Amino acid sequence: MTKPLPRFADQLLDKARGVRVFFLDVDGVMTDGSLYFDASGEALKKFNALDGHGLKLLKQSGIVPVLITGRDSSALRARVKELQLNHVFYGVENKQSTAQQCLQVLGLSWAEAAAMGDDWPDLPVLLKVALAVVPATAHLELLTRADHVCMAAAGMGAVREACDLLLMANGAYSKALNEVLN
Repeated sequence: MTKPLPRFADQLLDKARGVRVFFLDVDGVMTDGSLYFDASGEALKKFNALDGHGLKLLKQSGIVPVLITGRDSSALRARVKELQLNHVFYGVENKQSTAQQCLQVLGLSWAEAAAMGDDWPDLPVLLKVALAVVPATAHLELLTRADHVCMAAAGMGAVREACDLLLMANGAYSKALNEVLN
Protein backbone atom coordinates (compact mmCIF):
# COMPACT_ATOMS: atom_id res chain seq x y z
CA MET A 1 0.00 0.00 0.00
CA THR A 2 1.41 3.35 -1.05
CA LYS A 3 1.52 6.04 1.61
CA PRO A 4 0.65 9.59 0.57
CA LEU A 5 3.26 12.29 0.71
CA PRO A 6 2.82 14.33 3.89
CA ARG A 7 1.79 17.75 2.63
CA PHE A 8 -0.34 19.24 5.37
CA ALA A 9 0.33 20.02 9.02
CA ASP A 10 -1.34 17.77 11.60
CA GLN A 11 -3.23 20.73 13.06
CA LEU A 12 -4.73 21.50 9.64
CA LEU A 13 -5.65 17.86 9.05
CA ASP A 14 -7.39 17.86 12.45
CA LYS A 15 -9.52 20.87 11.42
CA ALA A 16 -10.48 19.12 8.18
CA ARG A 17 -11.35 15.80 9.83
CA GLY A 18 -15.09 15.14 9.80
CA VAL A 19 -15.88 17.51 6.92
CA ARG A 20 -18.81 16.13 4.90
CA VAL A 21 -19.63 19.07 2.62
CA PHE A 22 -17.36 21.44 0.68
CA PHE A 23 -18.77 24.80 -0.46
CA LEU A 24 -16.97 26.43 -3.38
CA ASP A 25 -17.20 29.69 -5.23
CA VAL A 26 -16.50 29.46 -8.98
CA ASP A 27 -14.93 32.63 -10.44
CA GLY A 28 -11.58 33.17 -8.76
CA VAL A 29 -11.61 29.66 -7.27
CA MET A 30 -12.38 27.11 -10.00
CA THR A 31 -11.29 29.65 -12.62
CA ASP A 32 -8.51 32.23 -12.55
CA GLY A 33 -11.14 34.94 -12.12
CA SER A 34 -10.77 36.36 -15.61
CA LEU A 35 -14.00 36.95 -17.47
CA TYR A 36 -13.87 36.34 -21.21
CA PHE A 37 -16.77 37.17 -23.52
CA ASP A 38 -17.25 36.12 -27.12
CA ALA A 39 -18.70 38.43 -29.78
CA SER A 40 -22.26 37.49 -28.81
CA GLY A 41 -21.62 38.27 -25.13
CA GLU A 42 -21.40 34.63 -24.03
CA ALA A 43 -19.07 34.14 -21.06
CA LEU A 44 -16.12 31.82 -21.65
CA LYS A 45 -14.28 30.18 -18.76
CA LYS A 46 -11.14 28.10 -18.36
CA PHE A 47 -11.30 25.21 -15.89
CA ASN A 48 -8.46 23.04 -14.59
CA ALA A 49 -8.64 19.26 -15.08
CA LEU A 50 -6.84 18.65 -11.74
CA ASP A 51 -9.58 20.55 -9.94
CA GLY A 52 -12.29 18.55 -11.67
CA HIS A 53 -10.70 15.23 -10.78
CA GLY A 54 -10.36 16.36 -7.17
CA LEU A 55 -14.08 17.10 -7.01
CA LYS A 56 -14.85 13.67 -8.46
CA LEU A 57 -12.64 12.06 -5.80
CA LEU A 58 -14.48 14.00 -3.08
CA LYS A 59 -17.83 12.73 -4.35
CA GLN A 60 -16.52 9.16 -4.41
CA SER A 61 -15.33 9.50 -0.81
CA GLY A 62 -18.70 10.77 0.44
CA ILE A 63 -17.82 14.46 0.77
CA VAL A 64 -20.42 16.55 -1.04
CA PRO A 65 -19.08 19.35 -3.27
CA VAL A 66 -21.48 22.30 -3.46
CA LEU A 67 -20.97 25.20 -5.86
CA ILE A 68 -22.43 28.55 -4.82
CA THR A 69 -21.74 31.24 -7.39
CA GLY A 70 -22.90 34.76 -7.97
CA ARG A 71 -22.82 34.27 -11.73
CA ASP A 72 -24.31 31.93 -14.30
CA SER A 73 -23.08 30.90 -17.74
CA SER A 74 -23.50 28.11 -20.24
CA ALA A 75 -19.77 27.36 -19.86
CA LEU A 76 -20.20 26.76 -16.14
CA ARG A 77 -23.33 24.69 -16.67
CA ALA A 78 -21.44 22.51 -19.17
CA ARG A 79 -18.63 21.95 -16.65
CA VAL A 80 -21.11 21.14 -13.88
CA LYS A 81 -22.81 18.59 -16.15
CA GLU A 82 -19.48 17.03 -17.09
CA LEU A 83 -18.48 16.69 -13.42
CA GLN A 84 -21.97 15.40 -12.51
CA LEU A 85 -22.28 17.82 -9.60
CA ASN A 86 -25.67 17.61 -7.93
CA HIS A 87 -25.62 20.68 -5.68
CA VAL A 88 -25.09 23.91 -7.62
CA PHE A 89 -26.59 27.32 -6.95
CA TYR A 90 -26.31 30.03 -9.63
CA GLY A 91 -26.77 33.79 -9.33
CA VAL A 92 -26.59 33.79 -5.52
CA GLU A 93 -26.20 37.09 -3.69
CA ASN A 94 -26.39 35.76 -0.11
CA LYS A 95 -24.07 32.75 -0.08
CA GLN A 96 -24.38 32.18 3.68
CA SER A 97 -28.16 31.79 3.48
CA THR A 98 -27.84 29.39 0.55
CA ALA A 99 -25.18 27.36 2.36
CA GLN A 100 -27.38 27.22 5.50
CA GLN A 101 -30.33 25.94 3.47
CA CYS A 102 -28.08 23.35 1.81
CA LEU A 103 -26.81 22.16 5.20
CA GLN A 104 -30.40 21.70 6.37
CA VAL A 105 -31.29 19.67 3.28
CA LEU A 106 -28.18 17.49 3.73
CA GLY A 107 -28.77 17.12 7.47
CA LEU A 108 -25.34 18.56 8.27
CA SER A 109 -23.96 21.39 10.41
CA TRP A 110 -21.40 24.15 9.92
CA ALA A 111 -18.98 22.01 11.97
CA GLU A 112 -19.08 19.43 9.14
CA ALA A 113 -18.45 21.99 6.41
CA ALA A 114 -15.43 23.42 4.61
CA ALA A 115 -15.48 26.29 2.14
CA MET A 116 -13.27 27.85 -0.49
CA GLY A 117 -13.65 31.40 -1.74
CA ASP A 118 -11.60 34.30 -3.02
CA ASP A 119 -13.42 37.58 -2.38
CA TRP A 120 -15.68 39.44 0.04
CA PRO A 121 -18.99 37.77 -0.94
CA ASP A 122 -17.45 34.47 0.25
CA LEU A 123 -16.40 35.74 3.70
CA PRO A 124 -19.64 35.04 5.60
CA VAL A 125 -19.48 31.35 4.64
CA LEU A 126 -15.73 31.07 5.25
CA LEU A 127 -16.17 32.47 8.75
CA LYS A 128 -18.86 29.89 9.66
CA VAL A 129 -17.30 26.64 8.46
CA ALA A 130 -14.93 24.28 10.28
CA LEU A 131 -12.26 24.77 7.59
CA ALA A 132 -11.77 27.88 5.44
CA VAL A 133 -9.55 27.50 2.37
CA VAL A 134 -8.53 30.14 -0.18
CA PRO A 135 -6.45 30.07 -3.35
CA ALA A 136 -3.10 31.88 -3.30
CA THR A 137 -4.67 34.61 -5.43
CA ALA A 138 -7.52 35.44 -3.02
CA HIS A 139 -8.17 38.97 -1.77
CA LEU A 140 -6.09 40.01 1.24
CA GLU A 141 -9.11 40.05 3.58
CA LEU A 142 -9.63 36.35 2.89
CA LEU A 143 -5.94 35.44 2.93
CA THR A 144 -5.67 36.74 6.49
CA ARG A 145 -8.74 34.84 7.74
CA ALA A 146 -8.24 31.45 6.08
CA ASP A 147 -7.21 28.27 7.85
CA HIS A 148 -5.28 27.28 4.73
CA VAL A 149 -3.94 29.34 1.85
CA CYS A 150 -3.27 27.06 -1.10
CA MET A 151 0.11 27.12 -2.77
CA ALA A 152 -1.71 26.97 -6.11
CA ALA A 153 -3.46 29.89 -7.74
CA ALA A 154 -7.15 29.95 -8.57
CA GLY A 155 -7.92 27.93 -11.69
CA MET A 156 -4.45 26.37 -11.50
CA GLY A 157 -4.98 23.45 -9.10
CA ALA A 158 -6.01 25.26 -5.90
CA VAL A 159 -9.28 23.33 -5.73
CA ARG A 160 -7.41 20.05 -6.14
CA GLU A 161 -5.08 21.03 -3.30
CA ALA A 162 -8.11 21.66 -1.07
CA CYS A 163 -9.67 18.35 -2.17
CA ASP A 164 -6.43 16.51 -1.35
CA LEU A 165 -6.45 18.09 2.11
CA LEU A 166 -10.02 16.93 2.75
CA LEU A 167 -9.32 13.46 1.37
CA MET A 168 -6.19 13.06 3.51
CA ALA A 169 -7.90 14.31 6.67
CA ASN A 170 -10.80 11.93 6.20
CA GLY A 171 -8.76 8.83 5.34
CA ALA A 172 -9.78 8.59 1.69
CA TYR A 173 -6.63 9.80 -0.08
CA SER A 174 -4.53 6.62 0.32
CA LYS A 175 -7.44 4.40 -0.68
CA ALA A 176 -8.10 6.39 -3.86
CA LEU A 177 -4.40 6.51 -4.74
CA ASN A 178 -4.00 2.76 -4.24
CA GLU A 179 -7.02 2.04 -6.43
CA VAL A 180 -5.21 3.83 -9.27
CA LEU A 181 -1.93 2.05 -8.63
CA ASN A 182 -3.34 -1.48 -8.30
